[in-house]
Parts: sequence; structure tokens; C-alpha cells
Amino acid sequence: MRNFLELEAGYLFIGFVILAVTLFVTTRPFMSKGALKKGMLWVTLVLSFLIGLHFKITTDRMKEVEKAFNEGKTIICESRALRKVAQSIDIDKSRGWVLKDGIFTSPNYSRPFHSARCIVK
Repeated sequence: MRNFLELEAGYLFIGFVILAVTLFVTTRPFMSKGALKKGMLWVTLVLSFLIGLHFKITTDRMKEVEKAFNEGKTIICESRALRKVAQSIDIDKSRGWVLKDGIFTSPNYSRPFHSARCIVK
């Protein structure tokens, strides 16, 4: 559950904002009777499906990245700290990188990388 909240917190917040807008719009006087129930139901179902699908795709990619790293393959991670120079960094076991709880760390690099933001090279 912690992993779900960590990975999907931004999308959950956006979903709550969309639900609030749906609630506001469906309670206006110009909306038909029953619009509140129908609108909230369908928007909730669609958002739940999309957020769940995103979580499934992300966790599958994380498993693929972690398996490839443990097999000695090179992993590419996005570096948000260095936007102007190198936008990605190559992670490899032979360069001293370690994977623990889905986080790549190295004593030679200042910041960690989450495996959810990486792909196999």
C-alpha cells in the first residue's frame, strides 16, 4: 500500500480535483436530476481504472528494471538535477550502484534514483 501511495500520490490528488469539479458541475441547477449520481459514479470508475492501470504498468516496469539490474544489464534513469547537461544517467552494478527497496544508490553519486523512473538500456 505504501508503494501505491508513493507512486500514485500525484495522480490521486489530480483525481480528487476532478471529482470535486464533477461534484460542483453536477449540482448546478441546469443539470438534470440524477446527474450527480451518474457523474460521480462514471468519473470515479474511469479515474480508478486509469490510476490502477498506471500503477500496474509502473510496477511491471519496476520489476523488469530490477531484474535486468540484478542480471548485470545497464539501466537508464532520468536525472532531473542536471537538466541542461545530461538528462539521463547510466546505472550499472560494475560502477558501484546498489539497489535496495527499489532505490538505486551509489557512493560516487549525490542523489538516489527510484526504479519507477528508470528503463532498461
